[in-house]
Formats: sequence, C-alpha cells, structure tokens
Amino acid sequence: MSANILILEDERDIREMLAFCMTQAGYEVEQAATAERVFGLIKDGYKPDLFLVDWMLPGASGIELTKKLKKDPDMRSVPVIMLTARGEEDDRVQGLDVGADDYVVKPFSPRELLARVQAVLRRSGLAAQADEKLSHGFIQIDTASHRVIIKGSEVHLGPTEYKILHFFMSNPERVFSRGQLLDSVWGQQVVVEERTVDVHIRRLRKALAEYEVENYVQTVRGSGYRLSSR
Repeated sequence: MSANILILEDERDIREMLAFCMTQAGYEVEQAATAERVFGLIKDGYKPDLFLVDWMLPGASGIELTKKLKKDPDMRSVPVIMLTARGEEDDRVQGLDVGADDYVVKPFSPRELLARVQAVLRRSGLAAQADEKLSHGFIQIDTASHRVIIKGSEVHLGPTEYKILHFFMSNPERVFSRGQLLDSVWGQQVVVEERTVDVHIRRLRKALAEYEVENYVQTVRGSGYRLSSR
C-alpha cells in the first residue's frame, strides 16, 4: 500500500495544490482545514503515515497541534512536516523543538516538498514510492516493469500513452483539463499545443479498444478527460 498523508492547511487553493501533488506521486491523501477536524478524524480511528501541517491556522496553531500529537501514544511516531511562511531561525527551531520532523518555508516548489516527504518517509521506514501495481476495472499496471495488463493480456503502448494511462490510473474518477494533462504528463517546461493531448488520447483509446475498455477514457464536455470504469 502507498503511504497515507494528512494535509492540514486552511487555505483551500494551497490545500488542493498539495493534495494534487501528493496524489499524483501515488500517495493516499486526507485533507483538513482545522486542527479540530484532524482530532475528529483521529478520534474516529484515522491514522496517517505523515502529517503536512501549516503553522498558521484558525483556532489551534500547527505548533499546538504538533505538541498534542507528540503526546499521544498512538500518534507520536507519525512524522510531521511543518509548512510555514515563517523562515527565521528561531521559528524553525521552535517547530523542530515541538517534534516536527522537517520544516518547509513558503513559498516552496512541489518538487522540493515531494522530496522532503519522501526523505521523511524513508527515515520512518515507510515506502516512499507509489504502489508497484495499479488497477482500475479490467486494467492493471505494474509500475516497476512498465507493463500494462488488460484481461490477462499484456498491452503495448507508446511511451506517452503509457504516461497518460499511468497518470489516470493514479487519479481515477477525477476530471483533468488538457492544460493539467500537459503539465502532469509532458511537464511545464515543454511547450506543446493542447490538441496534442487529443491526439494521444485517441491513440490510447485505439489501443484499449482491442480489449473493449476504450470507454474507460471518458471525455467530459467542456472540462477535459477522466478515467472511469463506470
């Protein structure tokens, strides 16, 4: 199983950006806007593998939350990464003193944060990578060997079609615009037209059609594409 990350951030845009970054990397994600919500989840039996905690929060601060977590016998071993705009040395020391395992100062790049998350999970003995096998409906992907299996048969895809399918399989049922797919599959540094996405989606569907699962890749009119077996 992939690691489960709880994101505590009161600003919705930042929280959703963090969630997108983590799910794209293959992690399971739970979101919360307040410390109270976190404690409610814990009371209901939820236990993540890592906390991403914003310092400045309404109500209890990230510092106060971390203190309480480290006093809880069931939670004290779960690593905490503190996210904050406070970059002074005294602030960093305070965050680490209360038990935070790492400290990331805003603004930060998603790539840097993901590297920090992977490093902390490695230190805690948890796998930092996504599951080696992904499945959705009749489609399976072995990410270690880059093999795609549909109904027991291996399917050979082009490298871009594989990347698109892998991205969809990591984020099933979610709708992505052409721009989001370009950024996630081709990368933000690559300049290509949005209609390029349509070309590769058609190629992917053609390959899936041999196994009668081309309808998994669905067009959402006016929004983009999603993967769904429904």
